[in-house]
Amino acid sequence: MDQIECVVIGAGVVGLAVARALAARGREVIVLEAADAIGTSTSSRNSEVIHAGLYYPRGSLKAALCVRGREMLYEYCASRNVAHSRCGKLLVATAPAQIAQLDSILARGKENGVFDLTRISASEALSLEPALECVAAVYSPQTGIVDSHQLMLALQGDAERDGAVVALKSPVEAIDATANGFVIRTGGDAPTEIRAACLINSAGLHATALAKRIRGLDPRHIPPLYLARGNYFSVSGRVPFSRLIYPMPNEAGLGVHLTIDLGGRARFGPDVEWIKSIDYDVDPQRAESFYAQIRSYWPGLADGALQPAYAGIRPKLSGPGEPAADFVIQGSAAHGVRGLVNLFGIESPGLTASLAIAQRVCEVSGRT
Repeated sequence: MDQIECVVIGAGVVGLAVARALAARGREVIVLEAADAIGTSTSSRNSEVIHAGLYYPRGSLKAALCVRGREMLYEYCASRNVAHSRCGKLLVATAPAQIAQLDSILARGKENGVFDLTRISASEALSLEPALECVAAVYSPQTGIVDSHQLMLALQGDAERDGAVVALKSPVEAIDATANGFVIRTGGDAPTEIRAACLINSAGLHATALAKRIRGLDPRHIPPLYLARGNYFSVSGRVPFSRLIYPMPNEAGLGVHLTIDLGGRARFGPDVEWIKSIDYDVDPQRAESFYAQIRSYWPGLADGALQPAYAGIRPKLSGPGEPAADFVIQGSAAHGVRGLVNLFGIESPGLTASLAIAQRVCEVSGRT
């Protein structure tokens, strides 16, 4: 049986960031990933936005780790030549009834430490983006975009430089929590058993199912999982915008927003639908609802311009109609299993917060 100090389960952006942080601290690390490549799920099926930290409740992990992680991420991308752009975002109210919500988000952002937000008029917004239609806006200069795959490759490279190993096609089938650590059994092409002193559950969409397979973990500490699929549509050619455009958020997410990738291609999404199982198919007919939402801030969108692009699924801890749940970074102080850290509900802004989440996991794992 192989013996190692730390096992990280899941090679998405957060798992790789955790592995990098642990390895940089001199800890022996292996990352187990069920798929045949890194970051094939939530980490590669999103808007690739670097969030400023506007939306999250004051004092929440999402707020604190997003704001801290944003600056860590910009600094990291610059130092590793990871493609990114601090392009800025306009959060727009498209009707007078939305102005109070806009001002509330502005106040919340400043409470979270995002002090460079600017409330601007409709005419000021149109001077920045002439194709836009709105009645008021907030400008966020710290919002940006990043090449998420380049980011994950950089994190993997740093982790491996410091001795970590990433094992692909290594699905975890069973885990026993013992007095001396964990016995982890993997399947795949080369089934094996690994004994570890520290176990980080960063399995994303599968974190809840994985936790249920840990013998010795009380099920009361495993929250329910809700799957929210976000559909994205693209347009051919370039759009007449240079900044990201976000409408007012709704109960399920941040609304159908416009993002522009590093190649200048526009993406619209996500709309959110609650699903029972993992399914990435995009129904082309959902474009009909996209047109009305997008035209509320970009009336020039032409008929027939939208094409299905991709879908992403978020591991949510709150269901339809419930208040949005915070990140859960759960160590032994919560569940009593020495050496175990569970990461539940790591959805947006998980990409932005990934380096700060990794720092927090190192702190929690060091106390277990």
